[in-house]
Amino acid sequence: MIPIITIDGPSGTGKGTIADLLAQRLGWHCLDSGALYRALALAAQRRGIDPGAAEALATVASTMLVEFRDRRVFLDGEDVSEAIRTEALGNAASRVAVHSAVRERLLAWQREAANPLGLVADGRDMGTVVFPSAPLKIFLTASARERAERRYKQLIPKGLDVSLSQLVGEIHKRDERDGSRSAAPLKPPPEALVVDTTAMTISEVLVQILEAVKRAFPDATEFASSMPFFADHC
Repeated sequence: MIPIITIDGPSGTGKGTIADLLAQRLGWHCLDSGALYRALALAAQRRGIDPGAAEALATVASTMLVEFRDRRVFLDGEDVSEAIRTEALGNAASRVAVHSAVRERLLAWQREAANPLGLVADGRDMGTVVFPSAPLKIFLTASARERAERRYKQLIPKGLDVSLSQLVGEIHKRDERDGSRSAAPLKPPPEALVVDTTAMTISEVLVQILEAVKRAFPDATEFASSMPFFADHC
């Protein structure tokens, strides 16, 4: 049985950072499902497809080529790692993700990402839909204000004109859309370890999760303690 850890939660909770660091520590593969939906949103945008056109989006999901290589994301052979990380693409990804036809087309792709050595899967329905039998499920949360401030600190150095209040509003809208959609709504799995990262550093979150990993996979964490910790906030 392939060892799998799912890390779900809304945008800005630190799940991508934690999933990546945890996968590095364990020597496992990391699945960033959010990047997959962002790539789909970009592919649809380039083809002039409206985010509400479910069947057309499902066709794009079936035909686009998305690859993860050296922690970079490639869409049809093009490196789109930076292009898919904008606020606009994040909101577009949330809109295309509401369609059950789209999620169904991408489900098999995500499950095929399971690596025999182990998988850390980051997303919004990894523990509830994609890998419901995963032995360990994590759900990260944080206040909307804190998540907006984290995003604001990322965007300002890039010279982007954005206000903190605008980001808070967009986060509330996205949370509502992700949590109320009929197809795989964002919610913590009943058996998940819920971690509020609002006032925690990356190191603190990682320590808490590693304790749960040690209990779930006692043989998989032998060398994890030798890896350095990071003091930055999520």
